Amino acid sequence: MDITVKGKQMDVGDALRTHTETSLTDAVKKYFDRAIDANVVFSKVTTGFHADITVHAGRGVNVHGQGEAQDAYPALEIALDRIAKQLRRYHRKLVNHHSNGSDENLLGQYSILAPHDEDEVAVEAHPAIVAEMPHNISTLSVSEAVMRLDLGNLPVVMFKNGTHGGLNVVYRRTDGNVGWIDPQSVAKS
Repeated sequence: MDITVKGKQMDVGDALRTHTETSLTDAVKKYFDRAIDANVVFSKVTTGFHADITVHAGRGVNVHGQGEAQDAYPALEIALDRIAKQLRRYHRKLVNHHSNGSDENLLGQYSILAPHDEDEVAVEAHPAIVAEMPHNISTLSVSEAVMRLDLGNLPVVMFKNGTHGGLNVVYRRTDGNVGWIDPQSVAKS
């Protein structure tokens, strides 16, 4: 696993870097032997230190954890505990639900940048597309899609429903609940 440890407006020493790499490797290897990469960013905040960890554990599995404490080491431990808890839950679901494999379709994913200054943009102007990258749409159950939404701390997940093969979306609502859009069930009604 490729691990990147950075400091945001601070210097991360060799001891903290080595401890971070060792601890993160141990925490992730319990559940995933072949995790792809991880990024750890330490920053100073008013209450002490903030650790932000993102682990790309496998195809479609991104896990995010954060922690704050008076010192960098306890902040790292809090973030690692959150990562380990999410990986443990995901691993348990994989073992318990034995997925039938994932048939994936390759679609495009677009990021749109909205204008910052109202004076610069005409009323009829459309936002510019600033990034385009391929994205695999996995065949999942609704519970697996919700799990990916939670693990990746994502606002939305599009997936191919394993039951009927149609495209579905799960998303995080503003009230904290999860919404599910299934156009297939609407068409039958």
